[in-house]
Amino acid sequence: LFFPCRPCCLEALLAEAAAPGEPARPCPCPLPRGDTSLSRLVRLLLSARRSLDLCIFSFSCPQLARAVHLLHRRGVRVRLVTDAQCMGLQGSQIGRLRQAGIQVRHDQHSGFMHHKFAIVDQRMLITGSLNWTIQAIQSNRENVLVVDDAECVKPFLDEFEKIWEEYNPAHYSF
Repeated sequence: LFFPCRPCCLEALLAEAAAPGEPARPCPCPLPRGDTSLSRLVRLLLSARRSLDLCIFSFSCPQLARAVHLLHRRGVRVRLVTDAQCMGLQGSQIGRLRQAGIQVRHDQHSGFMHHKFAIVDQRMLITGSLNWTIQAIQSNRENVLVVDDAECVKPFLDEFEKIWEEYNPAHYSF
């Protein structure tokens, strides 16, 4: 997937994920509908049935946050690792996701948690240069690669688990 992509309405896609089988109400917004890199990314995320593990440096895109929240509400185990400095920035979606009950961990040392990847159901990797921000999605030259090869996914699973344990609050020293 390549970015930037034009703004588009994802309301029907998100409404279908929230209430499968129910007819979606037409969205009155003036944004065009259609297949874009963002809508494809959202569809990939919404394909999760058991788990979604996220390592995201900066996360301020409301549409992506809604997709993650919908997965959590649907019973998908969602775990999110992020950078401590970015999660406090204006517009960050991390606080909302945490308030919704999603497990969030962050770094406690210098240096950035700069990864940008998601693992869907421990079998599909979504990775690339894209920060999950409106700026990156609509303005930046970015890329996202989707891989479902177990040999490629495994090192990312291992990296996620390593970071998840390292950022366990039980290990923090104040």
